[in-house]
Amino acid sequence: MASIINQEIPEFSAEAFVNGEFKTITSDDVKGKWAIFMFYPADFTFVCPTELEDMAAQYEELKGLGVEVYSVSTDTHFTHKAWHDSSEAIGKVTFPMIGDPTGRITRGFNVMIEEAGLAERGTFVVDPDGKIQVAEIHAGGIGRSAKDLVRKVKAAQYVRENDGEVCPAAWEQGQETLKPSLDLVGKI
Repeated sequence: MASIINQEIPEFSAEAFVNGEFKTITSDDVKGKWAIFMFYPADFTFVCPTELEDMAAQYEELKGLGVEVYSVSTDTHFTHKAWHDSSEAIGKVTFPMIGDPTGRITRGFNVMIEEAGLAERGTFVVDPDGKIQVAEIHAGGIGRSAKDLVRKVKAAQYVRENDGEVCPAAWEQGQETLKPSLDLVGKI
């Protein structure tokens, strides 16, 4: 399997439910800013609402970092609205909920479960050039942490803004980074 890191996101145009309205979102809308694509199997399920609610709790911080969040499932934007209107957890979501009933976006990120017509639990951090910098795929029963994703976004932004520096494991904003060089080989 080829790596998806530094691959450009697929071109798409899709309908989304956003703050009580339906809106068309395209791949061109994503470029020029940081983005998170959060794929999940289906609306009206069990782990999925806990993840979207968790992401909603981190959304203001992410917006402050210049990041837009897009949740995506193979449900329609109409189903997203119904779920939003009927679930207390999903009612907290204000980021775009993209409907991908054809699976075009889901396949473009290589997270389609073909035999089920559903998305894997995949998370992607996309830079302003539209290139994937972080990619994670979890098994269906394992929920994600939006708080840890915020940390990864900060690391990706730091690396982009500080050429030649890298962030070590569990790096938090403000901590020391590394500058790979011959002098560091075997010293860490």
